[in-house]
Amino acid sequence: QVQLVESGGGLVQAGDSLRLSCAASGSTFNSIAMAWFRQAPGKEREFVAGIKWSSTTYYADSVKGRFTISRDNAKNTVYLQMNSLKPEDTAVYYCAADPTQIGASMNYWGQGTQVTVSS
Repeated sequence: QVQLVESGGGLVQAGDSLRLSCAASGSTFNSIAMAWFRQAPGKEREFVAGIKWSSTTYYADSVKGRFTISRDNAKNTVYLQMNSLKPEDTAVYYCAADPTQIGASMNYWGQGTQVTVSS
């Protein structure tokens, strides 16, 4: 079992930056894949960014060049640095973890943290 707790969401203006954190417990953190997803009102949950145990990273086209995912294995924490935020980035952001894969079928999910970007 893996427990995930997100933090760092909030209300910001367009163009601002925000850093989300996801603290993991209950497993060998440095051997699992981690990812961030988001869900805007009335829309399906979508992939934002992922990072494998090897630190290989993946990004959705909509956030490439603006968002950076990273992990600190010593702190069992994954981060999502979000720069140049846009109103369309407004969503609940979820952290996810899985022993092997990055995708919508990842095994473990956090409760989510709200990010609101005003224009």
